Amino acid sequence: MKAGSRFLNAVSAVALSAGVVATGSTVVTLASATAAQAAVIQRVDVRGATRASSETVRANITIVPGKTFSNSDIDESVRRLFSTGYFSDVRITVSGSTLVVSVSENKLVNQVVFNGNKKIKDEKLSPIVKTQPLGPYSETALQGDIQAIRDAYSAIGRSDVQVTTQVVPIGEGRVNVAFAINEGERTKISSINFVGNEAYSNSRLEAVIVTKESGLLSFLTRKDVYSEEKLRADEELLRQFYYNRGYADFRVVSSNAVLDETTNQYVITYTLEEGKRYDFGDVNVESTVEGVNADELKGLVETRAGRVYSAKDVQESISNISKRVAAEGYPFARVTPRGNRNFETNTIAVDYLVDQGERAYVERIEIRGNTRTRDYVIRREFDMSEGDAFNQEMIARAKRRLEALGYFSSVNITTAQGSAGDRVVIVVDVQDQSTGSFGIGAGYATGNNSGVLLEASVEEKNFLGRGQFIRVAAGGGKDTRTYNVSFTEPYFLGYRLAAGFDVFANENDYEDNYSYEDRGFSLRVTAPITEKLSTTLRYNYTSLEYKTGNLTTVSTPFRNLVGRDLVRSSVSQSFTYNTLDDATLPREGIIATFTHEFAGLGGDSDFYKISGKAKIFQSLNDEADIIGSLSGSAGHVFATNDNLYVYDQFMIGGNEVRGFERNGIGPRILSSNGVALRDAVGGTTYFAASAEATFPIPGIARDAGFRGAVFADAGTLYGNDTVIGSDTLVGSSSALRASVGLGVIWASPFGPLRFDYAFPIAKEDYDKTQNFKFGMSSQF
Repeated sequence: MKAGSRFLNAVSAVALSAGVVATGSTVVTLASATAAQAAVIQRVDVRGATRASSETVRANITIVPGKTFSNSDIDESVRRLFSTGYFSDVRITVSGSTLVVSVSENKLVNQVVFNGNKKIKDEKLSPIVKTQPLGPYSETALQGDIQAIRDAYSAIGRSDVQVTTQVVPIGEGRVNVAFAINEGERTKISSINFVGNEAYSNSRLEAVIVTKESGLLSFLTRKDVYSEEKLRADEELLRQFYYNRGYADFRVVSSNAVLDETTNQYVITYTLEEGKRYDFGDVNVESTVEGVNADELKGLVETRAGRVYSAKDVQESISNISKRVAAEGYPFARVTPRGNRNFETNTIAVDYLVDQGERAYVERIEIRGNTRTRDYVIRREFDMSEGDAFNQEMIARAKRRLEALGYFSSVNITTAQGSAGDRVVIVVDVQDQSTGSFGIGAGYATGNNSGVLLEASVEEKNFLGRGQFIRVAAGGGKDTRTYNVSFTEPYFLGYRLAAGFDVFANENDYEDNYSYEDRGFSLRVTAPITEKLSTTLRYNYTSLEYKTGNLTTVSTPFRNLVGRDLVRSSVSQSFTYNTLDDATLPREGIIATFTHEFAGLGGDSDFYKISGKAKIFQSLNDEADIIGSLSGSAGHVFATNDNLYVYDQFMIGGNEVRGFERNGIGPRILSSNGVALRDAVGGTTYFAASAEATFPIPGIARDAGFRGAVFADAGTLYGNDTVIGSDTLVGSSSALRASVGLGVIWASPFGPLRFDYAFPIAKEDYDKTQNFKFGMSSQF
């Protein structure tokens, strides 16, 4: 008997028995509903329960001996008993002063096994099925489990998976359940087509969306897995792309995916309507809120007349004005943009209206869909809590923060009416995604210390669902060994303070002359100043030990360090400003840091050091996807007590000016006998600058992740404040070094890799060059 019919039978039994009470030893049917609602029983008799105890049955009914009950109590009791999943049939009757609860028990699951699964292991499938060992057996639950397994396989690109079940009775009302899985072949995407696009090519739009065509490395990236959710997300990415480039009338007419069952491949087609391209017209701010001066808010507007229309700039303007107005004591103020299109001039005039919104308060924040991430990790990204004034801009800001965490594949925030007209329920729907990664990095060094450098790392951005970051890395080459452990708690003590530590150990041999080991740790805390500006305080501790095999071949600055246990103890502060539009492949924005450090809190080092770096990105040709960047860096250090140690000075080379070895630029030692030892001793001052343009490589599909680069670098390192002794210092002038070159950048599944070939066009005699270099790529 199916659950639905069993429930109807139970309800029928209730209807027949609800109006009976005992008079003496005779059962009499009451004629009125009113009398039935006054019924009272003295005891509950449970029949048919063997595995589930009588106490379990009594605990799931609302009728209590000695208290009156009604038809609705019987209905609710039946529903509760069915909802436990333990029973296939439930009947409630009244006999005299006794409530008789008769149940038929479901079979009990003894064991659940999965057969035929290779791509998804048992430990991944077990949590997603409701049928569990020692739990009740339900045909309805079993059908739901089959669909859940199919969904799990669809998420990894195996939509044609087949799932069947086998139920084997083993006696005493127990069964074994087996899921037989035929995983099938992986479903791929043969092509992605765009119809109606004129302003941008297919290849440019393919770079915008997340879904990619199947390729050689798709089995690693998994970007060729089709899903309806990804299709909708890609539609939104296309809208934002066009809206931020002046196409305010853009719309996705349709999007569909057609599966060719003969090849098991999808063909995805987007039909677009671009519309006209607009510039900003007149921009104004108006206010109807008493006490809010519209003229003072105009400086917060990101949109400017004559610029290309951008929905992102409009949103940032709304955010800036909302934060200012709320800070001035108007929590219910609302900022509404009003656009007025001029079809003759292709401009959109924007008026930002500040008015008094409805007085509403947050009743509760409801979190749904998170299976791994803790509720509080999501809740803390809101600048409001239960009881606070409702503000739509704060909701939008929280959504941006949640998306930026990288913990979720989708974030959707909606509102619902609360228990009163001025109460709002905020509903947050999220979907967790994998946040762990394993990386392999590689590099190559030339010169006397030539060889391959390798690094392996394990990283988790959402450790145990708590939002904590942890990374463990180890690397090495012919003459180097490196070990690093990092941990960050993003909300230290419940505040928006990112506190953490870094522990490291390094071993280096240098040209058979000397070797050194440094070990230490750093304690840090980062606090936001604004949405784009933050500051970090650090305490740094490093222990250094220098060793040598032949003192006669080691220059004085290093010979003076041999055999000593050296300690550097310092505090530093950094400021970071970041407006990049994308952390992986930025096309617009600025990232800049400024750091000052003081050493002298015990230990051997005594200095004050300042340094800074800034890099700006700008799209030079949107259709061709050519991105330009300019960067500059500088630093200066001076001793606060006697001289500097060699390891306290700046060292620069191929990381700042490509075409040179690491530490290949700047002051070096020439021995008194005229033989160049070429030990780099660093300098007190440096400057560096770089100009670069990156572009898709012709003839290679953009989905492959390859980009070319042309660049020009320049820099210098000079000054010295170490003890030289009888050795001669060379290359300490501020002469400029420069290079030009070509590069290839690959967004590989193992992380961004970069290959550069640079040719020095200005150098000093004692500099060390290195034309070819490859390693992990970094934007900063």
